[in-house]
Amino acid sequence: MARYFFDIHDGREFLQDSIGQDCVDGDHIRREAMRALPEIARDAIPHRGADAQAFTVIVRNADNAPVYTATLTFSGLWMSPQARPGEPTD
Repeated sequence: MARYFFDIHDGREFLQDSIGQDCVDGDHIRREAMRALPEIARDAIPHRGADAQAFTVIVRNADNAPVYTATLTFSGLWMSPQARPGEPTD
């Protein structure tokens, strides 16, 4: 098993993983990245309140070389001014 580091970029900050975790193969790396993204986004999306947000995991090996990356994007759009609750209409 080899150690991999899962760095996070949330559109504002880059958080470098200094601990890492052991992964048995590429599928394990991919699953861990897929698992991490929704966990990060679950709290960040409503906290920020922005309608356009992206969260990226960059996986590095022990030699500090990137081996995998994944991005989760949130995009919200009101379909018309009248569709937005609480907004005055003309």
